[in-house]
Amino acid sequence: MKFVTLFFPFLFVIIGCATEKEEVVQTNVLNEPVSFSLDEFEDQLIDSSGQSFSSESLEGKVLGIYFSAHWCPPCRAFTPKLVEFRDQNSQNFEVVFVSSDGSQEEQFEYMKEAKMKWLTLPNGSEAGKAMSKKFGVQGIPTLVIVSDNGKIITTNGRGEISSNPNSAMSKWSNSDS
Repeated sequence: MKFVTLFFPFLFVIIGCATEKEEVVQTNVLNEPVSFSLDEFEDQLIDSSGQSFSSESLEGKVLGIYFSAHWCPPCRAFTPKLVEFRDQNSQNFEVVFVSSDGSQEEQFEYMKEAKMKWLTLPNGSEAGKAMSKKFGVQGIPTLVIVSDNGKIITTNGRGEISSNPNSAMSKWSNSDS
């Protein structure tokens, strides 16, 4: 019995490490790769003041769909890294925020406090809920990276920015688009 007791914690560590670095290819029920279209924003994109924006402004860019909330400590720790990364790569990369905050007011407060210069979906929108389901979001913060032609590159954008921000953009830009 001692072997089992000592072995399981080791196994947990191995599995935990593997899942963080693993690229996840989203598939649908027919086991086909999931793709994304800017139409899925349903013309609901807004900035932190509530002004409407067209999804056409995102065309030709690698897109990060960021699931986060102000009340979440890991989100507040990662968001400044994402803000810096996005600002350094804004010519080729854009972020859309999908908030899990309690209200639109809390969402806008978080965006202003964190200096998020990107677009968002209205708090609690059906489009945001559909994306969360589509990408299998099970916790926040989650950053899904989508190529400029709608291919899901990774659901681990957070890990890639956190571990190696200097190579993340070139990796995403050079993925099979």
